[in-house]
Amino acid sequence: MGFLAIPYPAIDPVALRIGPLAVKWYGLAYVAGLLLGRYYVKALLQQGRLWPSEKRPFTPEKVDDLLLFMTVGVLLGGRLGYVLFYQPQFFLTHPLEIVAVWNGGMSFHGALLASIVAVVLFARRVGADPWSVMDLAAAAAPMGLFFGRLANFINAELWGRASTVPWAMVFPDAGPLPRHPSQLYEALTEGLVLFAVLWWLTHRRLALRTPGVIGGAFLVGYGLARSFCEFFREPDAGHILTVGPFTAGIFYSLPMVLVGFLAIRAAGKRSSAPADVQS
Repeated sequence: MGFLAIPYPAIDPVALRIGPLAVKWYGLAYVAGLLLGRYYVKALLQQGRLWPSEKRPFTPEKVDDLLLFMTVGVLLGGRLGYVLFYQPQFFLTHPLEIVAVWNGGMSFHGALLASIVAVVLFARRVGADPWSVMDLAAAAAPMGLFFGRLANFINAELWGRASTVPWAMVFPDAGPLPRHPSQLYEALTEGLVLFAVLWWLTHRRLALRTPGVIGGAFLVGYGLARSFCEFFREPDAGHILTVGPFTAGIFYSLPMVLVGFLAIRAAGKRSSAPADVQS
């Protein structure tokens, strides 16, 4: 251990034991993110001034239905994304391990894609504008990201690259070298900072009045934050997209930035279309 390295504060990944039942911090992180997101989405729907002509996309009573759709999307998409994007060869030879979610292994990008499908299905069911529903889900998403990254830190997984910074830590399964606590970097940027930016857009710039802006801003913000943090995070060894300092996470995230900008641009065109017609 380096002289200035900080020992990893080993935390039991099991938060609570009830007889044979073990409740892990990782699972609690997902629950906390989804439930806090539920309350935040409901709060946004209850503030009429945030919406065009104070017309909400759907009533707050339907938020629980959205939570169900999002939960299924996050869990299924996150797991399948990890299987397809990061460990396809392993799971091809060990197919039964696909359902062993208790062993870890979730992908944000897979969860994102499945969540978009879930949002569209929910919007069709309740007759809402899918762009506005997407905005609501995006506004709350950094909460889940924040708790998820804290859970990664508690599990001592997805650690950073070797480093000599004063706050570098020695993770128990990462060898003797001090490393960036990159999970905390991601909790800060993908979670707290991104939430603050989106809150400013929703409450100060009233961006929810232009459906698609918040969803696009989330894609841009997450893509940039994740790409930045990937330079401090240990790359996935042997992954085909790990090229020099660049990682699979960067290659999966940069297209999000482009799609986000296009979504914001399209939102502006949609909002200006009625005015153009009237003129």
